[in-house]
Amino acid sequence: MKVKNKYVIRSRISEAKFRQIILLFSEDLSATQISHLTSLSRQTINKYLTAIRLRILELSLLQSDPLVGQIEVDESYFGARRVRGKRGRGARGKTIVFGLLKRGDQVYTEIVPDCSSATLQRIIKGKTSIDSVIHSDGWRGYNGLVDFGYKKHFRVHHSKSEFARGNSHINGIESFWGYAKNRLVKFKGMDKSMFNLHLKECEFRFNNRKQNIYKVLLGMFRKESLKLS
Repeated sequence: MKVKNKYVIRSRISEAKFRQIILLFSEDLSATQISHLTSLSRQTINKYLTAIRLRILELSLLQSDPLVGQIEVDESYFGARRVRGKRGRGARGKTIVFGLLKRGDQVYTEIVPDCSSATLQRIIKGKTSIDSVIHSDGWRGYNGLVDFGYKKHFRVHHSKSEFARGNSHINGIESFWGYAKNRLVKFKGMDKSMFNLHLKECEFRFNNRKQNIYKVLLGMFRKESLKLS
């Protein structure tokens, strides 16, 4: 049955019920909790939450303006526990995520196949202004950024127990990794194909941490109605 709802195309639920879903989602409740509080089936809630996360992913991909300023770059590993004997940037069974953070502002994340210079530097060049100051650790994948025109590239060497040297550190992006991993714990056992949607949701929540996420989301769907698959 079609219901009048300006936020959702061919909606089967009312605007009031949809706003309730958005409010509970913005408060970071689980699908089970939202299902209970809205009296909608878990299947229905999952359909709406997936559609919301897909829109968040689309929004991230559309934001093409390069980050400018003090930029921290780093990689992190998500997923299964490390396999014994497999450590460091080659840890088997993990999903590798590369991140760039503009200090005091926004973060951008991307799943990558490896931590090679070609992979990491392609993203840095595509997502940051050449005038930016780059902060990284000592990983060799960051070697040569100066040759690409980044005149200011500062490094801290974690292998030498160096974590900050004056203004040079990557504490901001490491803080984001901690936030994302702590948040994703509640999705234990998630299908690996859904990981990027949840990762981008972490990015969205972090980037809008100073905003009212409920109002941000309603504004998004008022501008372009949500389409369920």
